[in-house]
Amino acid sequence: MTDQPAHQERVAAASIPLGQFVYLVLYGGLTVIAGVLAFKQVQLWPTQLAVESGIFAFLGLVVISSTIAQLYGEKLARKLVWWGFLPLAVSALLIFLVLSLPASPDMVEFRGADLDAFNTVLAQTPRIMAAGPAAYIVSLLLNVWIFSRLRGSGEDNTIGLMVRGAIASALSQAIDSVIFVTLAFYGEFDITPLLIGQVIAKVTLSIVLVPFLITGGVALARRLDKRSF
Repeated sequence: MTDQPAHQERVAAASIPLGQFVYLVLYGGLTVIAGVLAFKQVQLWPTQLAVESGIFAFLGLVVISSTIAQLYGEKLARKLVWWGFLPLAVSALLIFLVLSLPASPDMVEFRGADLDAFNTVLAQTPRIMAAGPAAYIVSLLLNVWIFSRLRGSGEDNTIGLMVRGAIASALSQAIDSVIFVTLAFYGEFDITPLLIGQVIAKVTLSIVLVPFLITGGVALARRLDKRSF
């Protein structure tokens, strides 16, 4: 016969707040889509700065990891960053599998342009495939660490939360750019202009967007936590 009190205790221990659950799911999705979006570069109007579009998903990862650290602790945020490798690995394996399988005769004959575009976007070079995860793990762990260290021992107000988010994101995004661009392209061409442009663009986005996204993310998580599944 099942020990009912013990069973209820295990169920209670296994349950998590709704806000935390939603952000964990969203985090996994963003880790996967960031690499796909990165294929396109966009201009940051009204400047001439250009940035790869994966930064928008990556800033989402920064916001979620910071929100998790703020509400549920730095330890959980670090675990989230490490476990983010799982959807990255699974998606990479699935992409490799699909690219290895032959396309259907109908697609080759009638949708050749679509097939070429698909292969172009997803068939990244080994250097880029290695650079992405390396930049991801270092920059996200650094973001969580800086964000948590700046908090100190007590609670902070909205302005303090915004300032910590901006500083942590700006520094971690600068490091992310240095790692990714260096590992992916060093030796192939002069990476200095690309590196400088990426750092300025990512730091600018971090300062302009992240403070408001983090305060909004924390507020949304608190609201979700008041509800049940």
